[in-house]
Amino acid sequence: MESLRNEVINYISEKYKAEAEYLWRRYPDYAVFRHQDNSKWFAVIMDVQGVKLGLNDSIKHDILNLKAPDIFTFDDLLHREGIIEGYHLRKGNWFSVFLDGRVSMDELSSLIDMSYQVTASKAKKDEFRVPKEWLIPANPKYFDIIDAFRKCNTLTWHEIRGVRKGDTVFIYVTEPVGAILFRCLVTETDVPSDDGRKIIRFNLERTYPEDKFTRSMMYEEHGIYSVRGARGVPYSLSCLLNSE
Repeated sequence: MESLRNEVINYISEKYKAEAEYLWRRYPDYAVFRHQDNSKWFAVIMDVQGVKLGLNDSIKHDILNLKAPDIFTFDDLLHREGIIEGYHLRKGNWFSVFLDGRVSMDELSSLIDMSYQVTASKAKKDEFRVPKEWLIPANPKYFDIIDAFRKCNTLTWHEIRGVRKGDTVFIYVTEPVGAILFRCLVTETDVPSDDGRKIIRFNLERTYPEDKFTRSMMYEEHGIYSVRGARGVPYSLSCLLNSE
């Protein structure tokens, strides 16, 4: 299949009004795309010999370097066909996507959007932030959340940094349960409480059986060693939680 280089350049130009910059005389086909307000790169197209990409050939392959939001997303992406660790940009969760069709243009568009958002300025991030998914712990020794949800589908919770209205919260109930039991939608944030602290509210959307998303399953299949505070949900686990 022909390279998707031109489709990628056209997509970035049309959606983000970012034109390709060719910065290196030695590498005339390397194209950099950057934000207009903070000048940060969010995508780089390169043509690189296969041997430098772990392949057994000297043919030049078009690749697209993009940035993941966190190590969990980064690790998930590396398990997908056509995606490897970032060539030349090995720090900061950069990854490289082959533009040979193994990753479709629809998928590439989503990955470009993700990289654009990750590298954007704070002001711009606030403009287009999409709802996120969080995994948070609940200790039954201090709060019987299972009984609480039996009585009411809406709960208040202490403020969690970064969580916003519209986000999804998956609740991991710690030992002796040791499993993800609930999926909730955040309906309010920055709600003042009687003691002066801020709280959030969320509604229960779905429950899971105790033997489904267990601690051992999360560790063995998704690399989650512990849930001690709010954290992102790996893509692979998200797919399962949302398909159940």
